[in-house]
Amino acid sequence: MSIIRKRSAAHKAYIPTNVRDNHYLLAELPLTDRIIDLFSAQESATTPLNHYGDLYQFIANKLFELSKKYEVSNSLFIANDKLARVRYSQEMHQWQTNQQILFYYNPAYHELQKTFFDASHRAEKITLLFLSTGNDIRINAASFHAKITHLLEELEKSLELGELNYRLRDHQHLTYDLFARAKIGVESKAQKLRTIKVRYASQHVELPVSQRQMTYAIVSLPVKSDLVNLADIDLNSSDPYNPLYAIVTDAFTKAAKRYNLNNGALIANGLIPIVRHSEYETLSRIGELQMLGYNPEMSPCGVISKWDAKALVDNIHLVFVATKENQADSAHAKFLNQIEMAIKSMTSELKMLPEENEVIVRFHQHIAYDLK
Repeated sequence: MSIIRKRSAAHKAYIPTNVRDNHYLLAELPLTDRIIDLFSAQESATTPLNHYGDLYQFIANKLFELSKKYEVSNSLFIANDKLARVRYSQEMHQWQTNQQILFYYNPAYHELQKTFFDASHRAEKITLLFLSTGNDIRINAASFHAKITHLLEELEKSLELGELNYRLRDHQHLTYDLFARAKIGVESKAQKLRTIKVRYASQHVELPVSQRQMTYAIVSLPVKSDLVNLADIDLNSSDPYNPLYAIVTDAFTKAAKRYNLNNGALIANGLIPIVRHSEYETLSRIGELQMLGYNPEMSPCGVISKWDAKALVDNIHLVFVATKENQADSAHAKFLNQIEMAIKSMTSELKMLPEENEVIVRFHQHIAYDLK
C-alpha cells in the first residue's frame, strides 16, 4: 500500500453497518422571575400565580403547536430539573430516576410529544428536547439543527415572555458492539467522523464562533465471571473487588498509553459517567452521576480511575475524551481507531473472547452555544 493510501486509511473509521444512530437537541432556558411575572400579568392583572402548572402547560402547548407546523414529531417539555439522556431502542419508553429521564426510542418510526413537570415545583430551568427521526440521521443532522433553531426563534416570539436566553445543545452519538464483526460477520462502512461544525458548514448551516465542542467515547466493558476469575477475590475482605479493579485498571492504563490516549477515565463505582465541558479538569459525584469535566482546548489531563472496591459492578465504563491534538483534517476517525485498538489490546490481555462478550462503544459529538 502506498504512503498516501495508508494515510487515507488512517483517517477513516470502519464502523459496523448495524450501528445505532442518535441525534437530539436540548434547548435550556432559565425559569426567571421575569418570565413568571410576565406570564402572571398575561393571565390576570390582580391574581398572582400560585402554582407553575399553568405556565408549564402554556409553554408546552405552544411548543407542540409549532412542532406540528415544523413537522417535528418528537418534542418533549421537561421542567423537573432532571438530566435528559437519549438511547436507541426497538421499544419506546421513558424511565425516570431521582436525577435522570432516559428516553428510549427508534428514530425510524417512533413519535412522542409529552410533558414532564410537577405543577407545584418551580424548576431552575425548562428543557425542550427534540429527537431526530428518519433513517438518515447523520446525513440530515444539519437540516434538523436549522429547523429547530427556527422553531425556537418563533416560539420565543409567540410566547411574548421576553428573551428566553436559550442554551442550545446538539448531541449526536453512534453506538455499536466493538466485536459485532467477530460475532456475526457484519460488514463495515467507512466514516471520517468530521466535526459537527465542519459537517454543518458543508450544508450551509453556520454555527457561531463561540460554540463549544466536545468529542469523546464511552466504552462499556461487561463484568462476567471469566473476568472476575482473573483476580483473587476474598469476599470476607472489606474491599473484596480491589484486586479485580486493579487488574483492569492496569490493562486500561497500558493500552491507553500504548495508543497515545492520554485523556480519559475508568469508572467502576456504579455511577453513570457524564462528560461536560469545563475550563479546568473536574471530577465530582452528584448523586447517581459521576461528573467528568474536560477542556478539549487544553493539554491532556491523563488517565484516572474511580472504583468502589466493596461492590461488583455490571459494567466498567471507559471514557476517552478528545483534545485538539486528536483532530486530523477536522475529523476524529483516527481518534476512534486508536480507541478501538486500545480496547482490543486491553480485552485481549484480560482474556475476553470477542465471540462471548458485547463491548459497547458509544462515540459522542456535542456542541453547545447560546442562541441569540
